[in-house]
Amino acid sequence: MCDTMAIVEAGRVLFAKNSDRDPNEAQRLDWRPRAEHSPGARLRCTWVEIPQVRATHAVLLSRPYWMWGAEMGTNEHGVTIGNEAVFTRERLAATGLTGMDLLRLALERAATAEAAVDMIVTLLGEHGQGGACSLERKGFSYHNSFIIADPRRAFVLETAGRHHAVEEIRGARSISNGLTIPGFAERYSDRIKTHVSACRLRRRRTQSLLERSEDTIDLAEILRDHGDGNSAPQYAFTNGGLGAPCVHAGGVLAASQTTGSWIAALQPGNCSHWATGTTAPCTGLFKPVAVDQPLELLGEPTNQADHDSLWWRHEQLHRAVTTDFERLLPIYQAERDEIERAWFVSPPDSASAFAQAERLLESWTACVHAKRGIDRRGWFVRRYWAARNRASRFDPARLPIYTPANAS
Repeated sequence: MCDTMAIVEAGRVLFAKNSDRDPNEAQRLDWRPRAEHSPGARLRCTWVEIPQVRATHAVLLSRPYWMWGAEMGTNEHGVTIGNEAVFTRERLAATGLTGMDLLRLALERAATAEAAVDMIVTLLGEHGQGGACSLERKGFSYHNSFIIADPRRAFVLETAGRHHAVEEIRGARSISNGLTIPGFAERYSDRIKTHVSACRLRRRRTQSLLERSEDTIDLAEILRDHGDGNSAPQYAFTNGGLGAPCVHAGGVLAASQTTGSWIAALQPGNCSHWATGTTAPCTGLFKPVAVDQPLELLGEPTNQADHDSLWWRHEQLHRAVTTDFERLLPIYQAERDEIERAWFVSPPDSASAFAQAERLLESWTACVHAKRGIDRRGWFVRRYWAARNRASRFDPARLPIYTPANAS
């Protein structure tokens, strides 16, 4: 499950998204340069092949490692998009373009938010949407909604099969895993699955907080939010931490985990982006990223634990902190927040920021592991994560080894 939000102001658009997916489904930051393609070329997306266009824009994506498409991303023109699963009464196709494919295709082919909306609608009509959307839950599929922004405008695009509705955003707007555009939502929403996703709870929370937000630091707080009055994740027996924007897996019927987070400040001629590149923004660090500052040494994560990728190195911190969140997070929270505030105001280049972040991750992980005690989560949460650790061959006790190469 996911949450995406935007604020449209005079001269600026703010954007933020948490991507919530299966807990072991590593998500990678992926830079792709502008490219020219041969006439008649074909493009293989996640499940289907479609005609390629003659030229594609440079993009920066945050995508599940096994998908061609992406959960969120931006392009060289500042077009920035976040995707949401939505549950509708329309038939789910066995194959087609996934919502993540549609997102990446729009970023590669459109230079404005309006053109990106038109691109997704056109592709939807030509190829439809469908296919499996989860690595762990075989056959799990859904339809999609999007927030599509550029430095001047932003839109909500909601779909149900090949049907769609569009709403231009004025002021603050959040979406989650349910249809929201009046008329379209009443006609197509699957009310039972929408209820199970807890999206109404999360959207009420994000919308309320968003309407009081003024800058990127406020967006970071929303993405880290565990619900009204809660400083730590709360776990329901049925769906774990699905009731708050910062989602923590652990339910016996439905479980989802925030596996990547993104914030953007879009202005004409000046677009800034920050991404975690890791799970659980409450335990992580937003780092400045840019389409023209590719990083080569973040690793190639999969669903198997390794110490060569940033995503899995951070899991040694994330999975330790959440065993006793209120005691262990404060070990490094103040330092993390101070660095992040400075980076939101004056972002360094990506290579320098990621190098510093790697050193901090090593230090924070060692400090947290040195003070780690008993796991204070409920028995069903402990059992859930023990199973995910076994499936990914993740050793909770093994610390990542920092080398300068990891931070170059």
